[in-house]
Amino acid sequence: MNIGIYLYDKAEVLDFSGPFEVFSTASRVCPNDEPFNAFLIGESGEMVVARAGYKVIPHYGFHNHPAIDVLIVVGGDHTQEIHKPRVTNWIYQQAHKADFIASVCTGAFLLAKAHVITTQKVTTHWEDIADLKAQFPKLNVIEGVRWVEEDHIITSAGISAGIDMSLHLVSQFHSLELAEKTARQMDFDWTKNGF
Repeated sequence: MNIGIYLYDKAEVLDFSGPFEVFSTASRVCPNDEPFNAFLIGESGEMVVARAGYKVIPHYGFHNHPAIDVLIVVGGDHTQEIHKPRVTNWIYQQAHKADFIASVCTGAFLLAKAHVITTQKVTTHWEDIADLKAQFPKLNVIEGVRWVEEDHIITSAGISAGIDMSLHLVSQFHSLELAEKTARQMDFDWTKNGF
């Protein structure tokens, strides 16, 4: 499965690094198979400066990425990104091609602005719950959970919750055994219960 992770300037570092680590580790520890191909996508494909000046070069841009089976949109300071029609149009298009859509933290705002989530049950970082409710009042925003799943869309709470969500996706797309093996390899105490 191709796991495309969208990041942008001022994105939260663990929002994209956490899921990337989960899916790449799952492929590394999976015997006789590499079930996931995780890659980072930026708008242009050029260097992205994430939170605190963390510089990263995405694998691809909008113009040259492979087909995406699972789209993950990350959070961070999304306040500029949400006003870019090229970005929200791309998210909308990819979400309608992908089998599964996910967000970490305030990535939910980008999914909402792109009309990928409209009335679904969702969550985001605890600090942004009120803003998400106010800006997108038709969403059913759930508080106090690590992730929320409805149909083929899953949204997670803040930052490290993206790791819990990604391990959950590994368990769904492959097996619970591989997810548990991945969490152990990462030395991560996996919170398995979402909503």
